[in-house]
Amino acid sequence: MNLRRIRPQGVPVNRQAADLVGAAEGFGSRLWLLLAVVGGAVVTALFASDLNMQLGAAMVAMTFLGVVLIAHGLTLWDGLRDRGLDLRLARLLGEDAAPCFTTDALGQIGYQNHAATARFGDRSGGTLVASLGDHFASPASVLFRLQSRASNMGSAREDVVTRRGHVRLSVHRIGPGRFLWRLEEFQDRAAVAGRGAEGLSLPMLVANKTGVVLFANEAMRRLLGQRPKRLDRVFTDLAPRSGEEVEVASPDGPVRAILAEVEGVGERREIYLLPVPETPVNDTGLADFEHLPVGLMKFGGDGGLRIANRAARDLLGIGHDARPIFSDLFEGLGRSVNDWLADVAAERMPGGAEVLRLRRSEEEMFLQIALRRIVEQGRPVVLAVLNDATALKTLEAQFVQSQKMQAIGQLAGGIAHDFNNLLTAISGHCDLLLLRHDREDPEFADLVQIHQNANRAASLVGQLLAFSRKQTLKPERIELQEVLADLTHLLNRLVGERVTLRLAHAPELGPIRADKRQLEQVLMNLVVNARDAMPEGGVIRIETEALTLADELRRDRAVVPPGRYAAIHVQDEGVGIPPDRLQKIFEPFFTTKRTGEGTGLGLSTVYGIVKQSGGFIFVDSEPGRGSVFHLYFPINEELLPAEAAPPVPVDSASLRRGEGVVLLVEDEAPVRAFASRALRMRGYTVIEAENAEDALRALEDPGLEVDVFVTDVVMPGMDGPTWVRKALIERPNVRVIFVSGYAEDCLAESQARIPNSVFLPKPFSLNDLTATVQGQVH
Repeated sequence: MNLRRIRPQGVPVNRQAADLVGAAEGFGSRLWLLLAVVGGAVVTALFASDLNMQLGAAMVAMTFLGVVLIAHGLTLWDGLRDRGLDLRLARLLGEDAAPCFTTDALGQIGYQNHAATARFGDRSGGTLVASLGDHFASPASVLFRLQSRASNMGSAREDVVTRRGHVRLSVHRIGPGRFLWRLEEFQDRAAVAGRGAEGLSLPMLVANKTGVVLFANEAMRRLLGQRPKRLDRVFTDLAPRSGEEVEVASPDGPVRAILAEVEGVGERREIYLLPVPETPVNDTGLADFEHLPVGLMKFGGDGGLRIANRAARDLLGIGHDARPIFSDLFEGLGRSVNDWLADVAAERMPGGAEVLRLRRSEEEMFLQIALRRIVEQGRPVVLAVLNDATALKTLEAQFVQSQKMQAIGQLAGGIAHDFNNLLTAISGHCDLLLLRHDREDPEFADLVQIHQNANRAASLVGQLLAFSRKQTLKPERIELQEVLADLTHLLNRLVGERVTLRLAHAPELGPIRADKRQLEQVLMNLVVNARDAMPEGGVIRIETEALTLADELRRDRAVVPPGRYAAIHVQDEGVGIPPDRLQKIFEPFFTTKRTGEGTGLGLSTVYGIVKQSGGFIFVDSEPGRGSVFHLYFPINEELLPAEAAPPVPVDSASLRRGEGVVLLVEDEAPVRAFASRALRMRGYTVIEAENAEDALRALEDPGLEVDVFVTDVVMPGMDGPTWVRKALIERPNVRVIFVSGYAEDCLAESQARIPNSVFLPKPFSLNDLTATVQGQVH
């Protein structure tokens, strides 16, 4: 049977119909061959001698025939479906003005419309990559990228630059493994303009986004002496900007011009070079710039100074013709200031403000400098606005110093608390050992040494507390003349033979309120410092003065309010203090002495005691001419309330054996062990508790009689005042002794609300503890 005979007569058959007929004819010929093979198998089976063999061969032949018919039927169906799709596309896109193609998953072209054939020729059986290879760069990567996106999202589109302009390439998924491509070409306005640009006298070129030069007119080629290939071979600037002056590399040397850029289609750049205008200088504008009251400077991208007005020159101390580099004037960014300026000039970062230090200033001077990029006559420059920020920087330094001193004070207070607990245990157990040894015992001297060194350590801890202003002061109404008179003999012994001490008192100073013992410590420290500053000897003068301040006095980060003051001046003729160290002398552990000659706590202790007493301290010094310390204490005319007389120190022989029950609450085990043994040795019954919660549980027994609570103030969990107030609700007549390694200030308000309570600071000795308990019991 010849399939060609079934064609309807008189019906025009286009190319797609012919393909369908061809496919059908091919399938028919293959079908006759398969039928012949199956028929041969059937005939062979009929002539076989065995009936079973005949049936088996027939079944195999029929099965094979059925599989072949199904497979070829599916193939014929897929072919008919694809060709039907092509027929529909031909009716839809056959006359589209844009070239259209269909491809399979491998990019092989199946259908192309008339526009595609006219533009690219007959590409049947070829690939789309090969067809577009001569029209734009890297077609394989572009087509693969678009086809992958269309496979996932159904469609994709991308604009691609070609030699003739640019093309909008779009693809749609139209079936499994089938894609429709459409190429919409746009005429390149730059190419059309380029043909007209050949007659322009202005140099002009066209480049793509990667910097490849696509076209250069005759004027540009003549300027450069060749046909340019890349922008970086044309301009010496890394990133030329429209409207700015650029430098062009010509055979005769660099040529400066104004760059004008027009954005083209397909991300192309049309660049024109304009002559640099010879604009006369505006005298009025320069005069305004020169006489503005704000410091203004203009720098080039290389950091060189172009011009500075009078305010800036006066601020920096430079001449009218000086042209220093930016980095020669300023420093302090933590990186090169020239890099900062260059980043602003190149627009790698926006303009901003920084506080920089002036290099050439003899004194510490800081300037807030704000940079901004501007363009003048096509040239980019950086405008710098200057403001004096010395006061602001000084205030910042003062704040940082204040924060540092506060942090060190808190640290010192915490260390002192822990050391006081250790020293209480050491000195207390040393007291217990001394009770069991006579003076004739060989160990007695060693124990005395331990006890003395523990006391020295306690004195050092007291200095730490003085610096942190957390020591326990006993303020009283005192007269400075009396304090100095009582201290004169001791001070003369301190200064030695080479140094002369001279005192001068002002009449009618008025009383001050201070801790007499601590004030004596302040004066001794200042005199010792003055002595050490005069290794060859000299005179130390201590003078008092009555001052009345009508207005507040501001000095060295302090404000002294108006009022009456008693002043003490301690002056020496020593080596003096350098200016860079003058602001550090009150810091703890700062010392100019060699290792082993001092702790560096002397002046910090003085500072802490004076501030805690409500006073002020300042220092004036000049290297080689000595120093003078000024202390101001406010006059206090008020009578202090009568205070209980401090307990008279008693020795162990005068202490009576105690009677009564003591509840001892202490979280430090060594301190608790020493205190309980000391009290039991004096005859007291001691109930120990590690914390406040244990103490309250012990007091739940109504049959327990307690005479005195001895409790630490600061403990884990509930603190001392809190648990004592709870316990006193049921036992209001119990006496209380608070002990602490911190200052009494941390307890003052709480203790004031607790009747019959006293404070015992750590470290305390065996006699101190037992005498205090005895005083509370009796």
